[in-house]
Amino acid sequence: MNNTFTQNRRQWLGLSAATLATLGFDLHAEPGWPTKPVSLVVPFPAGGGTDTFARPLSAQFSKLTGKTMVIDNRGGAGGNLGAGVAAKAVPDGYTLFMGAVHHSIAPSMYPKLDYDLERDFIPLAIVASVPHVLVVNPKNMPGDYKAFMEQVKTKPGRFNYGSAGGGTSHHLAGELFKLQTKTFITHIPYRGAGPALQDLIAGNVDMMFDGLGSSAQHIKGGRIKALMVSGSKRSPAFPDVPCAAELGFTDYNVTTWYGLWAPKGTPADVQARVIEEVRKAAATDEIKTGWANSGAEFPNLTGPQFGAFVNSEIKKWAVVVKASGAKLD
Repeated sequence: MNNTFTQNRRQWLGLSAATLATLGFDLHAEPGWPTKPVSLVVPFPAGGGTDTFARPLSAQFSKLTGKTMVIDNRGGAGGNLGAGVAAKAVPDGYTLFMGAVHHSIAPSMYPKLDYDLERDFIPLAIVASVPHVLVVNPKNMPGDYKAFMEQVKTKPGRFNYGSAGGGTSHHLAGELFKLQTKTFITHIPYRGAGPALQDLIAGNVDMMFDGLGSSAQHIKGGRIKALMVSGSKRSPAFPDVPCAAELGFTDYNVTTWYGLWAPKGTPADVQARVIEEVRKAAATDEIKTGWANSGAEFPNLTGPQFGAFVNSEIKKWAVVVKASGAKLD
């Protein structure tokens, strides 16, 4: 977890009713809300990282509130199709949006979007943060990092990597890796991390730079092999996998975070209630165990502070896009 998450986690672990009041939230939820199922728009197909964290969160929300949270998978356009759908939803508290770091990259990659993440949505909470991991199909690529690099360097263009779509963190993580290693690997975009992972497992693509959350079960099952996690420390969930800093990449720090938004205009009291339920869900044994098994952490960053973080991510990724020369395929 980076310093921004660590600092904010300390600040927000003690989030109280008084703190919510200072943010301008009505402390009393809309009478009876929710009185019917709540739709959670997930802008990627089932099986990807966003979906992996959305489903257990929705299950806990349903248990805590007594009303079902229904997952609405709307994959396509690197997560932007579903974001556009959610942005236009009626802001009555019955449609929420589960986005990710990909949506802070999109403004730099797509010349025209039919939504604006900061203008059309209200930031509620980051629900999970995971490092990226370089995973390979062991039938296609060596399972040892040194041998892997020898193959990639001596056969430029021979190998490819799958992503959740153009402009996603998977795509940018791959381009940043190529930039730092001075290698050439062909990018193969998919309509989500789930389909890309399935093709990786099948051997149709050679590697992925995936969020650890969606790859974890397949690494543990031996279907794919993890060669490196991003950042300066190993993942507690996979202590045998070296981190980027150990392998000489001190600046390769790619983190995938997943967040919850509401369409602009959603009542403030409903916003406060959703934040409250997210915090309750994060405290359950089911979420704690699931997140730990996926190598994820719960940053506990909410409301305007989450919004400020998103703004900083948009600026950061704009610099990475320009430096890497990444383009949509």
